[in-house]
Order: sequence, then C-alpha cells, then structure tokens
Amino acid sequence: MRQAHIKDLYKFIFKSYDKPFLKEHIEKFLELDEYLPYSSTFFCITNTQDLTFEYISKNYHTCLGLDPDDLKAQGMRYFWRRIHPDDIDAWLEALNTLMEFTLSEIPEVKRKDANYTWNFRIKNADGIYVNIIQNTTPLAFDSAGKPVIGLAHYTVLDANIKMEITASAKLLNANNEYETIYFNNYSQKLLNEGISNRERDVVRLLVLNQTSKEISEKLNISSHTVDTHRRNILKKLNISSTGELIGMLKTNQHWL
Repeated sequence: MRQAHIKDLYKFIFKSYDKPFLKEHIEKFLELDEYLPYSSTFFCITNTQDLTFEYISKNYHTCLGLDPDDLKAQGMRYFWRRIHPDDIDAWLEALNTLMEFTLSEIPEVKRKDANYTWNFRIKNADGIYVNIIQNTTPLAFDSAGKPVIGLAHYTVLDANIKMEITASAKLLNANNEYETIYFNNYSQKLLNEGISNRERDVVRLLVLNQTSKEISEKLNISSHTVDTHRRNILKKLNISSTGELIGMLKTNQHWL
C-alpha cells in the first residue's frame, strides 16, 4: 500500500476539527520518563491530527535501535514505512473499527475512561520485523468527542513469536477496573462466507462472555432471536456447542 493511501485512510479515521492543548501532557511525561528504567517498552504522545509524535521516550532507541530524532522529524509517515507490508491493511482496519466502535458505542462522557490495544510488526534498526503491542489511552478530544491526542505504550516482542493482528477496547467499570467491551482478530477470516453481520455481532459478544439476555439488550433484539442466531452459527460452522466455538475463537485459531 502506498504511503499516500495510508495517509489518506489514517487522516479519514482520525479526522478532527479542533487543535488540542499539548503542553501540560508533554511536561508530565518528560518528568516521568526521567525515572523510568530501560526496558522492552517505550511510550509516545501521539497527535493524530498533525501525524506527529509530540514526545518519544528514551526507551525507543533501546527497544528498536532507531534514532528518535528521525521519528520526531518525520512523524507517523516514518513509522508507517517500517510497518510490515502484510500488516498494514489489517492494522488500518483495526484502527477504523475501533474508532467507529468508540463513536457509536461509548458515550462521550465515558471516552476518557477508554483504553485500546492492537498489534503489528515493525522493522528495527537491524532490518528485523519485531512484534509490537500498542496500548493507547486518550488524553485529549475534539469538540465532537473524538480522541486526538493519545498516550501510546509500545511493548516489543521477539520476531519469532507468531502473532495475529487483533484489536480490543476496554472501559473502566464501576469498580475502577478495565473491562473488555470489544475484541476482534483481523488476521484470519473464518466467517467471511455465509455468516451475516448480525451473526458476527452475536459471536463477538459471546466471546466477551455475555448471555443471550445481555446480547439481546445490547443489540436491541429479542433473546429468542439471539438464540436463533446462535443455532444458525453452529450449524453453518458445523460446531456442536457455543462453548466449542468460543474456545476456538479465544485461542485465536479462528475469528471473524
């Protein structure tokens, strides 16, 4: 995929209209970074409007062997060039669906309590594609409630670990604990044929351990309709039980 196309899609996903206030966030993390030990994790403050990294922690060079000045000067385009070409389409799809989910399913007042995770491979200074797990917490929003500034943690894992590209969204619950409210795998598409969009919605909620009653409330359909969808899914996939289906999906052997 050409860089110009990536830029167009990325800016479409994160299109916003207000300029965020950054100084306070950057000052806080400058102080924090001074005390953090060297490790396999680095963090950045990302600006999805300007396609820039407003701050890059010292562990960036330790983790990837790359010069942070290049990342600072060239911004996200430099970062995109190092993502494995086979991962770009799935990565962009994950970002797009996470943003759509946020705007449609998370009330604006709760978006500050959201947290997002996805993964991809990136080429380090030795030319090796290592695994990156990115965990992003929104720091600032535009007037439409769209996240525009984020604190992104990047954990680097060995290149020999085979990872499928997945994405999840979590939200702080009443107990101040992060609860997964969305999960999907973008590498394998078991259910491309024969499974309806509504059946996909049901499966995603089953994986989150929601009951038929909870799913019916979430999707605004009856419990009877949910049970019908569940039976149809099992029949189409030739699977004997919902438990078997969920077990397969949770181990990432198959997904939507």
